[in-house]
Order: sequence, then structure tokens, then C-alpha cells
Amino acid sequence: MSKADLHAHLATGTTNVCQAWALTRRDGVVMGFTDHDRDLSFGEIVFRANTGLTARALQQGTGLAVDNTEAMGALSDGAISEADILAGRYDGAEIRVWLVNWKDVADRQMLFRGSLGEITRAGGAFNAELRGLAERLNVPQGRIYHRLCGAALGDAACGFDLTLPGYAAERSVKAVSEGALLTLSGMAAFEDRWFERGRLTVLTGAAAGLTVMIKADRAEAQGRRSVELWQAPGAALVAGDQVRLEAGCDRRAETCLAKFNNFMNFRGFPHIPGEDWLSSYPSSASVNDGGSLQR
Repeated sequence: MSKADLHAHLATGTTNVCQAWALTRRDGVVMGFTDHDRDLSFGEIVFRANTGLTARALQQGTGLAVDNTEAMGALSDGAISEADILAGRYDGAEIRVWLVNWKDVADRQMLFRGSLGEITRAGGAFNAELRGLAERLNVPQGRIYHRLCGAALGDAACGFDLTLPGYAAERSVKAVSEGALLTLSGMAAFEDRWFERGRLTVLTGAAAGLTVMIKADRAEAQGRRSVELWQAPGAALVAGDQVRLEAGCDRRAETCLAKFNNFMNFRGFPHIPGEDWLSSYPSSASVNDGGSLQR
């Protein structure tokens, strides 16, 4: 890739340039688009023409201000579909934009790198906000000091292996009510509320790949299970779809020890004083020897 050759080409006054976009979803799907009238290919990505995708002018500045712009395009099954947007498959997707000499794609320069923000739909088209890398500086970082664990069950900080027997189950959905209330069977081996606050991942069907949180989990007679989700998946979940349920964690120290035997990796501070200690005072009914208050 030669930026110098691209700059020399732009300096001629007669140019053969276009824009190319590479979109990488969180599920690993990579899609390429270009406003040229023919497909382009570089970096092992095919940038498809005739997708109706275009972008507004990009304004960039120095400092830590977020560089934002917008992309607009037509909704279609061959490019970006409304169903996938509603399902949340494009939420937080990475976006890269290049200026490319379409006669020699080696002459190109990256103009923008960031992520997709808010996406709106109207009249068979979509309008997507593109947020620059500085947007990540608006996200709180670091640990929070409180009694509950700051890790997510199964992540690198937690270290718990959810593939261990008894902590996950894959079942076929028997019935769906109101999109978020599921009935499962063959769950007699799991205690009541075992999966509450856990995750449900859809393995097959229109909602395959989507993950939602479990609000309530109730054991019923003959191994049946009633599982309520906090919200319905972005795509329809129907009877017969395969789902994976993972055990829930309320992030308390007691649960980490008793349910998961993982207290050595607990990322909370169970002994931190509560707000009531701010108004505490000496009392003759208690020992005031300056020793530890945790006994």
C-alpha cells in the first residue's frame, strides 16, 4: 500500500478514487461495501458495489474529541437487512473506511476507524452513526469497589469454566409465550432458579447467535422448566429452536463459594464497610479496643 502514490494521484487533479467500507460484526461476519460501480478486493475482503451505501463527509480534528460521521444505505437481504438490524447483529460493529484508487487498489489510505452507533430505519433505508475510536474514552474503565463481584461469570477475570457438567444445558424449546417466556423439558437435574441471572444463547433458527439474559427460572413437574427472559431476542424465537442455558450468578461472595467453588477468583470486596458505618458511634455494649471490626 502506498499513501505517497495515492497523494501523487490526487495531486494530478484528475482522479480515479472511491470509498470502501469494511464492517466487522461482533459475531465475526465481515462485509465490504464501496460506492464505486464495480466490486473491489483487497485485504482478503470483497467490497461490493451496487449496495446503495454512501457516507457523509468526514470531519476530523486533533485532541480527544470524538470524530463522528454517518453512513446511509438501502435495506436489502443482499446487504444490510432490517431483520438483522432489529436483531442487534450490527450493534457495536467495527467500521473501517478507506479512500481507494480503484485502478490500483494498492494506492489507498484509511480515513476512518471506529464503530457503529445509533441506527435508524425509515422508508426501506437506514442511517447509521459512525463513532471514532475516541468514543471508547467515554466508557468507564477500571474496577468499582463494592461488595458484589465485578467480573462476568465465565470471563477471563472470573476464570470459571462453564463447560463443566451441571453448569450449562442445551435443550429444544417446547413453547414460546409473548416472545420472552419459554417452556423447556428434560431439566429435572437442575435446581429451581439455577439459571436465574444467567445467559441464554440461541443456537438455531432465526435468532441463532443472539444472547439474552434470564430473568426468572422455575422448575415445574416432570422435569419441565419455565424460563422468563428480560427481553425477547431481536429475532423471533419459536418452538423447536435449540438454546443453551448457562448457570446464573448474583455476584455475591456466598454464591461464588457455594455454587461455583470459585471464591479464589472473586472480584468483589465483601468486607468493605457499608454506608451505615458513616454514622456509627462508640457504645458501652460493644468492645471498643481498636481491633478489627471483621470478626
